[in-house]
Amino acid sequence: MSKPLRANPRVRHLVFAFFMSGLMSLLMSGVITFINTGFASGYLLRWMHAFVVAWAVAFPLVSLIAPLARRLTDLVLGNPVPSDVQPVSTEPPQ
Repeated sequence: MSKPLRANPRVRHLVFAFFMSGLMSLLMSGVITFINTGFASGYLLRWMHAFVVAWAVAFPLVSLIAPLARRLTDLVLGNPVPSDVQPVSTEPPQ
């Protein structure tokens, strides 16, 4: 079995942005195209055109906004604790 690919954080961020923006653009452009035109003749062509335009906008935006979203999530929920680290209690022992 092959080992998982270990990439530096910058590469990992770009790969995440690639997949997240691509999937969201594909789904959202399909839904919006359907809402605007229904499944009329040429739907797939209109959807693919909308998808390409949406992805061209979404990829750089996700690349820029993901770190902000991560910081806001940490602000609201607190920083995650790695599973191999036990949280330190600030309460005195009883």
